[in-house]
Amino acid sequence: MRTKEQSDAAVVAAARAGDQRALAELLEEYLPLVYNVVGRALDGHADVDDVVQETMERAVTGLAGLADPERFRSWLVAIALNQVRQRWREGRAGARAGQLDEAVEVADPGADFAEVTVLRLGLSGQRREVVEATRWLERDEREVLSLWWLEAAGELTRAELAAACELAPKHAAVRVQRVKSRLDTARGVVRALRASPRCPELSALVKPWHGRPSALWRKRLARHIGQCPRCGLAAADLVPAEGLLAGLALVPLPAGLAAYALGQLASGTPAVAAAGATAAASSSKTAGGKLAQLLTQATAKPVVAVAAAGGLAVAATALYVQTGPGSAPDPGRPPSAAASTAPVVPEASAAAPTGEVGEAVSRPPSRRPKSSRSASASAVPRSLYGTVVDRADAAPAVSARPGPLPERPEGRAITGSGSYEQPGPGRYVMVNNAQYVTLTGQGYVLVRWQLVPAERSGQLRMPSWTGLSGRLFHVASGGGRRMDDQMPGATDRPHTWMGSAATGFDTLPVGAQQMWQNEYYYLDGSVTLHLNEDWADYNLTVSAVDRAKILQDVSQPPGDAAIRYGLVRDTGTDAAPVPQYVTRSRSADPFAVPLRGDLR
Repeated sequence: MRTKEQSDAAVVAAARAGDQRALAELLEEYLPLVYNVVGRALDGHADVDDVVQETMERAVTGLAGLADPERFRSWLVAIALNQVRQRWREGRAGARAGQLDEAVEVADPGADFAEVTVLRLGLSGQRREVVEATRWLERDEREVLSLWWLEAAGELTRAELAAACELAPKHAAVRVQRVKSRLDTARGVVRALRASPRCPELSALVKPWHGRPSALWRKRLARHIGQCPRCGLAAADLVPAEGLLAGLALVPLPAGLAAYALGQLASGTPAVAAAGATAAASSSKTAGGKLAQLLTQATAKPVVAVAAAGGLAVAATALYVQTGPGSAPDPGRPPSAAASTAPVVPEASAAAPTGEVGEAVSRPPSRRPKSSRSASASAVPRSLYGTVVDRADAAPAVSARPGPLPERPEGRAITGSGSYEQPGPGRYVMVNNAQYVTLTGQGYVLVRWQLVPAERSGQLRMPSWTGLSGRLFHVASGGGRRMDDQMPGATDRPHTWMGSAATGFDTLPVGAQQMWQNEYYYLDGSVTLHLNEDWADYNLTVSAVDRAKILQDVSQPPGDAAIRYGLVRDTGTDAAPVPQYVTRSRSADPFAVPLRGDLR
């Protein structure tokens, strides 16, 4: 007796060979799966229908290049995830370019996938709470969630999930477990917020909350819930999510989606056109949103037929992108080194003697910029700006005092605008890929790092600076520690702010400079800083500071509050170092900014 997988493989093989009826059968059968993957990964985005359509088009054009028909399902899901990421990148680029009428159309009130799931499947109780908890996850977490959700519901296997993410099964299991942990935390938040009467301390905590679920507020509320017996008790009876999702049906397609998607692919393929006509006949006449507007045009628009030439198939497969540590880079993104499961711990050097509390765990083999105490800005040609770029540098000795910090004009107050959390005036917190801050003025800026390997460890996708107008310098590093310093009091080694054996380790791309807790910059003009999370989780807090604050920070001696003195990088001239990953281009993809840009 043939299995479902064998039957599907036979249909795929027939479609690949040019059988239009088989192609129509594939599209009709797998459209709901693609809709659920994209819908959950792009929760609340107005372009879910467009991404579904693009996914099906790429599947049709690339089918001839699929070597193994039995891998069709994981191959199709990988295409869907790639299109999701592409849409996020395009959305961010549009917002940066000032396309406000398009950029603001992100949340479609009728397209919130959590609400759609609840309504179309008639969910209640803990199943409903699980769905609502997904709103508190970050974008990258929702991608993995969308696949695990289908695995728990019996629509995907773990092997297919791993293949779609292009990860080894063990690595996929780690990612899934972390997302499940975040989901369970979010379920506790949902339950505590719904409690009646609500915990008074929780009510006071959420007073400044804007009411929109976010990863930042999930973390804040979870800290309270973990310490509050009352809120913790409210979540004590939560059933494991796997049990709630087992056997759960796919969210039905919105009215008109099948007809539109199949109609768009119907030119030259009568069987597909027939499938689209059947879908249209069974669709509701009250189809809403973009799909309703486009449904009447479905048979009149240009469409894509099955690729007959191998070259087209190769072009399509080049779009499938790996993510996470050890993956191949996305098209248009700079290559980066594969992340390891633990950092290489080099031999101790004179810069950090063995046994010191503040010894550096990793020391890339290059030199830090040396300060010049006598050079003046007027003595250095303006053309030198941008010729000195930050480099991977070894840790200075713990007892090495910082050099003098040159004075630069602080004429115009630094102001910020963009997409971020703002817990206080002039303080901008970025926690996920959708966030950035545009800084304008003349003065000093602090970027404070928070690495969260316990959430998601792996290779860091470094933040980038775009649209630089004027000059930007990297002037100092402080906070009392580099993030690769050994944590005081930790009994296991290595155990740094980059991670431990228990959490996994964050690693840097080849050539990237090791960050300190606090990094200080001088801006004279305007620039946009982007948080570019890929898999490894990190947060950035940006604020304007004055020179006195920097001096106080870097001059703090090693002790209870600091592992090491800070480091002054500024020379007071145009030959002072500029940050890595910076460009003057306003339209540049933040993910594709090169490590060493040309600012001259």
